[in-house]
Amino acid sequence: QVQLVQSGGGLARAGGSLTLSCVVSGRIFDRSGMAWFRQGTGKEREFVAAIKWGVGTEDYSDSAKGRFTISRDGAKNTVFLQANNLKPEDTAGYYCAASDYYDKYFYYQPGQYAYWGQGTQVTVFS
Repeated sequence: QVQLVQSGGGLARAGGSLTLSCVVSGRIFDRSGMAWFRQGTGKEREFVAAIKWGVGTEDYSDSAKGRFTISRDGAKNTVFLQANNLKPEDTAGYYCAASDYYDKYFYYQPGQYAYWGQGTQVTVFS
């Protein structure tokens, strides 16, 4: 069983930065996938970024590319999302997710992930 505990987030001014963290407990394999999703009020859950645990292959949504960076620290079993140049439209609840297998074709689909963090709010004001 995998458990994910998130921290970080909060308030940021447009153009500012925030870092989200997700500590992973339980069994994680090199083939496992980790991802960040977000969900705004009244909106569907949206893919932000994903990383394959072992080799560190990264994938991003178009809105995140160039501004957000996903990374992992194997020694600390932690996944990070560094969000730079934040915009008001980035305001959402952000969720960490884990899968037993990183699907290189469907990594962006929430259904690929069996384990989810508790969520953390990011609010960007202009």
